[in-house]
Parts: sequence; C-alpha cells; structure tokens
Amino acid sequence: MSTRKKLKQLVEARNGLLVPGAFNALSAKVIEDLGFEAIYITGAGVTNMHFGLPDQGFMGLAEIAEHTARIRDAVSLPLLVDADTGFGNALNVHHTVRTLERAGADCIQLEDQVAPKRCGHFSGKAVISEEEAVRKIKAAVDARTDPDLLIMARTDAAATLGFDAAVERAARFAEAGADLLFVEAVTRAEEIRALPERLAAPLLMNMVIGGRTPIVGSAELGRMGYAMVLYANAALQGAVHGMQKALATLRDDKELLESSGLVTPFAERQRLVGKPAWDALEKRYT
Repeated sequence: MSTRKKLKQLVEARNGLLVPGAFNALSAKVIEDLGFEAIYITGAGVTNMHFGLPDQGFMGLAEIAEHTARIRDAVSLPLLVDADTGFGNALNVHHTVRTLERAGADCIQLEDQVAPKRCGHFSGKAVISEEEAVRKIKAAVDARTDPDLLIMARTDAAATLGFDAAVERAARFAEAGADLLFVEAVTRAEEIRALPERLAAPLLMNMVIGGRTPIVGSAELGRMGYAMVLYANAALQGAVHGMQKALATLRDDKELLESSGLVTPFAERQRLVGKPAWDALEKRYT
C-alpha cells in the first residue's frame, strides 16, 4: 500500500492518531523507530533548526521541499507537510502543491494567514479574506496529480475573528475540497469539544507544548472524533532541552562521558543512521 493510501486510512479512522513533528531526516528516523505511524514536517521546526529564527515566515518553498525530499528518502511513513500560506496567491499555491507532491508529501497543509505568516500561538496574526482563502484551497485541490494526495486546510481565524468565524471558514474549506481540517489555537476546552460536533470533515487538533490550546490526551480526542493529534515540535523542544543539559555539563565538568546518561550512545547513533546496512553495502562492492 502506498503511503498516501495508508494516510487516507489513518485519517478516515478518526481515532486521534498521534503525529509528531520532524525538523530533519534524523528526527524523522527517530519518530519512525519509536513506532509512530505518520510524521508531520514542521515549518516552525525547520525555521528554528535550519535558520535559528522564529516561526515568522522566514521559510520558503525551496527549504520545505528540500526537507521533504530528504525525509521521504529516509523513512517509509506517511508525511504531512507544512506549506505555510502556500508562499503567495492561488497560483503560487498551485506551484507549491505540485512541488511538494513531487518531493514526496502525502498531505500538504495550507493556512489562511496574511503573509508573512507567524506561529499560530503568537500574537499579531491576521488572516486573508474568506473568499481568497477558499480560492487558494480550490487551487491546491486542482493542482494535485495524485487523487490520494491529501490537502489539509488550516484556519487561524479563531484568534482574530472568533471561534464561530473559524468554524465557518473550515466548513467552506471542506466544501472547496479539503480532506482534513485544522482549526488552530483554540483556547477553551469547550471549543475543542465543539469542533467535531460542528464540522463533518476529519479534523486535526494541534497540541502546542506551552501554547494557548489546553492539552488534551490523544485518547480523549479520539473519542471526540478527531482524526489526528499533532505534536509538531515535541521532538524539537526535547532536542533543545537535551542539548542544553549535555552542553552545560560539558562546560561545567570539562568532560562528558557516555555513561552520563545525557547523550545517546555512539552505537545507538550509528544504528539510527543505518550504518550496518551501509557497511553491508560497502562489503558487497569491495
């Protein structure tokens, strides 16, 4: 079964599937190695880790396409790819979808923010008109060459226009052909419960550690009817925390041992990057 067909099945099950975010190929390999069933390629994570910048529209199509291609080559799980606003108007969205489809995306996420976008849990967001946003979703749906490629439509309208306006936009996006809906940065538990009751299409809920949305367990969200539960930057935040602890110990103690428990063992690092398979291949050709 193709990864796109597999992702379709996972979405249609509406069981609150946990989807962690990857910011590079190694983080994607860790996610796959731990037994998760799908991966989200996070624009915020790519921006933070690749540029050292905040999630405020600094990432472009070339960067997310390159990361998508590298991650597609590294893992066999379905990939949901964050394409921000589509990097322009409806024509740019059409180009973005074609580019990311070729790079190996199984689902492409597009949002309705005014460019340059910013993290959904930052202040100062603005959204484009509902009609323009609908046209961009229609362009995305029309652009795909594989009918199994999913289009995920995200709205950030809750923060600026209110919860009801966000629900209305999401419903319009579904009418325009979006396969998966993402209402970002809802701030109350009753709003989380209300979304599956008011929207018929499959839904993703974003759990941002330290963000504005109350954290709800994936099992409970699955019982509510959510298809997927996103932890876009759990791996990133864990990696940064681990680096800070390991490097602070190195700074203070002037040495860092494998037995410290602060670093992945050398052998485990080689296993994750597939060194035994490359050794076998080298032996075959020499």
